[in-house]
Amino acid sequence: MRDSIVRLEKAAKAFATPEGQTVTALDAIDLDVRRNEFLTLLGPSGCGKTTLLQAISGFVELDSGRILIDGEDMTDRPPYRRPVNTVFQNYALFPHMTVGENTGYALEVAGVAKPERTKRVAEALAMVGLEGLESRKPRQLSGGQQQRVALARAIIARPKLLLLDEPLSALDKNLRQAMQIELKTLQNELGISFIFVTHDQQEALTMSDRVAVLSGGRIQQLDTPRAIYDQPKNGFVATFVGASNLFEGEAGSGQLVTRDGIAIAHGRPGATGAATALIRPEQFFLAEAGSDAPGLDIDLEQIVFVGSTFELFGRTATGRRVIAEIPAARRSLVGAVEQSRHARLAYDPAAVHLIPAEAA
Repeated sequence: MRDSIVRLEKAAKAFATPEGQTVTALDAIDLDVRRNEFLTLLGPSGCGKTTLLQAISGFVELDSGRILIDGEDMTDRPPYRRPVNTVFQNYALFPHMTVGENTGYALEVAGVAKPERTKRVAEALAMVGLEGLESRKPRQLSGGQQQRVALARAIIARPKLLLLDEPLSALDKNLRQAMQIELKTLQNELGISFIFVTHDQQEALTMSDRVAVLSGGRIQQLDTPRAIYDQPKNGFVATFVGASNLFEGEAGSGQLVTRDGIAIAHGRPGATGAATALIRPEQFFLAEAGSDAPGLDIDLEQIVFVGSTFELFGRTATGRRVIAEIPAARRSLVGAVEQSRHARLAYDPAAVHLIPAEAA
């Protein structure tokens, strides 16, 4: 594809375990990464996302398949001959070097003249908001500042592709959220593709143009953040990305009926056969008196206040567990059901997503 900066064709990799078994990290993966795209590899530990990133960078050799970067076959090229830079989780800064020396190290190794090197170091540090800190040592910086130095060092060589292996995981929540926006802004300014690895669903949805959800060495779904969240293709994606209420049953006549007799109305009247209905917790609302909206009656087990919302946990008469998120602005209704320990959770059938049984 002309608009692809990276292309993987049937990329496969397996590792031997100390017990003599074999674990498949990459299972014949096909993937195209678009130019100027922020792509996130998302999945649980052991799903293959870091192995995939390391295969692109050249630090892991494939068992089979090909890797093309900007149309050139890189499968057998060593890391230092690939137009790629990586930002690691631990930043990997040289503690004895200054910020300026760390940032310009790759240029020094490449033999770039000092005046040019000094100019480009200043430009790179300005892009990440560290102007004037060239003389400091890494130990004199905060975690967020060290992360910015690692970014400056990675972009100063002007790579065609930047790989980021969970670079925000060591930061506190507020700084992490701020850096998410800064990273996306930086990617737009640089005009290059970022491939970002994380196990944090919220992080992936916030930053990405597209998200590849991995499990068992395979890409379960590659799509926009909204599509991943609103229209997951299988049960794994539905449960891994965000909280979910899943109802397995038979679809027909505008509703899905579960084995325990619960009827879930949906907005796809033509759908028939075995399927799973997905209702996200925030898609529920507390039905008021006289409401004719479809819903579920639950006995409340717990109500948790998390600031902007109340999380309601309960069970249907058949024992099925259900979770709902109610905006804090509806606290009067939440107070009423807290007293009665019973709630009717209503929903809009158009918001219900059906996952065909063969996909689930």
